[in-house]
Amino acid sequence: MEVSRVRVLRGPNLWSRHTAIEAIVHCSDNELTLEALPGFEERLRSRFPDIGMLQPAGHLQATSIAHAFEAAALALQAKAGCPVTFGRTVATPEADTFQVVVEYTEEAVGRLACELAEQLCRAALNDTPFDLEDALHRLRELDEDVRLGPSTGSIVQAGIARGVPYRRLTEGSMVQFGWGSRQKRIQAAETSGTSAIAESIAQDKELTKTLLHAAGVPVPVGRSVEDAEDAWAAAQEIGGAGVVKPRDGNQGKGVAVNITTREQVMAAYEVASRFRSDVIVERYIPGHDFRALVVGNKLIAAARRDPPQVTGDGVHSIRELVAKVNLDPLRGDGHATSLTKIRLDDIAVATLATQGYNPDSVPPAGVLVVLRNNANLSTGGTATDVTDDVHPEWAARVVAAAQMVGLDICGVDVVCNNVHQSLEEQGGGIVEVNAAPGLRMHLAPSYGKPRQVGEAIMDLMFPNGDDGRIPVAAVAGTNGKTTTVRLIAHLLGMNGDTVGMTNSDGVYIGKQRIDTGDCSGPRSARNVLMHPMVDAAVFETARGGILREGLGFDRCQVAVVTNIGMGDHLGLNYISTVEDLAVVKRVIVENVAPDGTAVLNAADPIVARMAANCPGSVTYFAADRNNPILATHRAKGLRVVYTDGDAIVLAEGETEIRLPFAAIPLTHNGTINFQVENAMAAAGAAWALGIDMATLAAGMASFVSDAATAPGRFNLFEYRGATLIADYGHNPDAILALVKAVEAMPAQRRSVVISGAGDRRDVDIRQQTQILGQVFDDVILYEDQCQRGRADGEVLALLRQGLEGATRASHVEEIRGEFPAIDAALARLRPGDLCLILIDQVEEALEYIAKQVASAKVAA
Repeated sequence: MEVSRVRVLRGPNLWSRHTAIEAIVHCSDNELTLEALPGFEERLRSRFPDIGMLQPAGHLQATSIAHAFEAAALALQAKAGCPVTFGRTVATPEADTFQVVVEYTEEAVGRLACELAEQLCRAALNDTPFDLEDALHRLRELDEDVRLGPSTGSIVQAGIARGVPYRRLTEGSMVQFGWGSRQKRIQAAETSGTSAIAESIAQDKELTKTLLHAAGVPVPVGRSVEDAEDAWAAAQEIGGAGVVKPRDGNQGKGVAVNITTREQVMAAYEVASRFRSDVIVERYIPGHDFRALVVGNKLIAAARRDPPQVTGDGVHSIRELVAKVNLDPLRGDGHATSLTKIRLDDIAVATLATQGYNPDSVPPAGVLVVLRNNANLSTGGTATDVTDDVHPEWAARVVAAAQMVGLDICGVDVVCNNVHQSLEEQGGGIVEVNAAPGLRMHLAPSYGKPRQVGEAIMDLMFPNGDDGRIPVAAVAGTNGKTTTVRLIAHLLGMNGDTVGMTNSDGVYIGKQRIDTGDCSGPRSARNVLMHPMVDAAVFETARGGILREGLGFDRCQVAVVTNIGMGDHLGLNYISTVEDLAVVKRVIVENVAPDGTAVLNAADPIVARMAANCPGSVTYFAADRNNPILATHRAKGLRVVYTDGDAIVLAEGETEIRLPFAAIPLTHNGTINFQVENAMAAAGAAWALGIDMATLAAGMASFVSDAATAPGRFNLFEYRGATLIADYGHNPDAILALVKAVEAMPAQRRSVVISGAGDRRDVDIRQQTQILGQVFDDVILYEDQCQRGRADGEVLALLRQGLEGATRASHVEEIRGEFPAIDAALARLRPGDLCLILIDQVEEALEYIAKQVASAKVAA
C-alpha cells in the first residue's frame, strides 16, 4: 500500500459538501481484496476494535486495503471525539489505484488521522504493534489545540444554524462571518463593532468605577495604590474587609477578596502586582459573585459563580481531594472544556491559611473548604444559571453599566446576596465590567439551564435574520467562461455594485486588478469574499480548482454552465470522459442556494441534465427557441433565454423582453454565434440576480469585447487592410466556434497561427488542426512555452498530423516562438485577408500585436 497526493478539500467538492481529505491509495495485487490477505482483518480489528465496517453494506465492489484505510481514518477521528461520518473509496481507471475521501472537522486532525490510519493498516499487514491509546491521545490533544474554544464555537454554530457563511482567519479565535461589504468579524466574544475605547475603559477598573458611579450604578468605594504600605493605608480608609486586585486585569488573575489584616493586604498586593504594576484596593461587598452577560442593550444570561472548593471526608488531604475533583473529564487546563482544573497556587495556599489549613491538611468529613475567594471559572470555580430569576431593576443596572462603558458584548461582575432584588435594596454593587467575556458558564453551566448566547451575538451582528451574504455567481464550462464572467460582472457594476471578479486573467475589485495570472480557483474566490468593499462577486470556476480544493464558497446565488461539448483537459486527474468532466462542472449547480438559480445551456444535453441536481430554480438558454428542453420549460411558464430573428429574448410566462443584437456589441450584430451564447448566459444570470431590464440592456450595450475589456476573447484588429483576430481558443470546441465565426466574415484569404498545449491528449491536439485545415489557406504552426511536459517538436508533429488530408490548407509553416510566428503571418497578409492568431501568452501576445498594428499605421 502506498498513500500519495493527499489533498485538502476545504469547500463543497466532487464528493460531497463536507470538508474532506482526499488521498490516492495504490495497492499491490494481493491488496485489492482482503480475501487475498489471510488474517489481515482480524489483526486490524485486534489493534482497533472500534473500526466498524470496512465497507458500507450493499456494495458489490471487493473490499480492498484502500477501504480499510478509509474506515480507519474515519473511525480514528470519531473515536477521538470528532463528529465525522462521511467517507468514500472509489476505484480509478488504474486497476490498482483508488481515490479515498475522508471527512474532517479540523484539517490538521484529518491529516494526522490519515497518517495514523496508514500506520495502523501497515501494522496489521506486517503483524507489528500499533499503539492505539497513543494515537487517540495525539488526535484528541491536537483537536483540543486547534479547534475553536466554547465561546467562539458557540457563535460559529449559531451562524451555521442561521446560514451565515464563516471563515476562520487565524489559528486562534478570529473568525469572519458574512462576505464582502456585509462581513463582520469576531475574536472570541469581541466583534468588529466592539469599541477599542470601550475595551480600554473596561480594562481600567478605576475609570470604569468612576463612570458607573456617575451613571448612578452602585459600585464599591476604593482607590489606586502605589505600594504595599499604601495598600494597607487604603484598606484602613475603607474600613472593614477589602479587595485587592490589578487595575487592569482579567479572569480574576491576582484578585484577593474579603481580606482584613495587614499581613493579608501586604501579601495580596504582592500577588496583584505580579500581574500589573497598578493595583486597586476597594471595599469588599459581602454576598455571592454573579456574572451578567449583556449583548447590545439586553441582559442575555446571568450566573452565580461559586469559588473552587472541596468537601472533606476525614481521610484524604486537601491536595488529594483537589486531585480527585480534577479527574472530572469536564475539567481541563484551558478554556476548551466546561470547567477548569483547580490550582493549588499561592493564592489558594493563602486562602487555606485563613481557614487554618494547608494543602496537606485532612479536613473533617462534611466540612467545606474554600480554595479561593474569587469565583472565576478560569480558577476552577463553578457556575449556576439564574437568568430566569433576575429582577428587572437588577437587569437594568447591569445593562446601564455595559452601555456606560460602551461595550456591545459585556460581562458584568456583580456582588450581592441574590438576583431577586434590586442592587440598591440589598446593598450590592458592580465590581467589574469585562470586554470579551467568557461564555462557557452560560453555555454549559455546572447547574441550571444552558443559554443560547451564541444566537444573541449573531442577532447583534446580523439583525432581522440577515445572513451576511452578498450575491455570488459562479461560471463553469469548457468554453466561454471568462467572457461570461466579465459580462455578468459588468452588468452588476451597472447596477451600482462594487463587483469582485475572478477569472483566468486575474482578480478584480471594481475596475482594479489586484492579482494576475490564472485566478479561477477557490483561493482567489475566498480572497474576494474577504474583501470589505465587495457588494457582489462573480467567479470563473475551473475544474482544476474544484478537484484540487473544492469550491471557495459554500453556496452561490447563480451557477452558470456554458457548455461541456467535447470537453477539455481529459485524461488528467482521473477525469477521462466528458461524463466525468460534467460531474466536476456540476458541483456549482449542486451548491446553488435553495432560492438561487442555475443557468444552463439547453443545447448541450450533458449540461441540460444538470437541472436535476439543482436545489433552486433553472433558467435554460439556447439559440434555437424550438429546442425541446427549452420549449418544454417555457411551456411550464418558467424562465428561458433564446434568439429570435435579430434579438435575444428573455421569456417567462407571457412576458418577453427583447435585446436586439444591434445593441449588443459583443455579438457583432449576431454574427458571432459563441458570443451570442455568452451573452444569453450572462443575461440569464443577471436576470436571476435581480438586475432590472433597463440596466441589463444598458450594460449589454456598453460592454465591448476588446483587448482591454476581454483580453484573448475574439479581439479584433485592423492591419494594413486585413482583419486580425486574437483569441485564446485552446480546445476542439473553441476551434469549431471560432471557425463558424470566421466563416461568417468576408475574406480574400484566411490564415491561422496555432500551437497546442502539451497537457491535452494527442487526439485533442490533432483535432484542432484537422478542423482548421478545412477552412484556412495558410497554417503557421509554432512551438513556445506551452509544451507542459512534452518533448521538443512533439506538439508540432501532432499538429502537422492533424493537417494530413486537409482540403484547403495550401501553405504550412513551422516556426519556433510565438512572436516570430505572428510576424510570419503578418508578413503574408494582403488587404482583404483575415488572420486568426491563437495566442498562448495572452497579455504579452496582445501587447505585441497592438505594437505591430500601431507601427503599420505609422508607416502608412
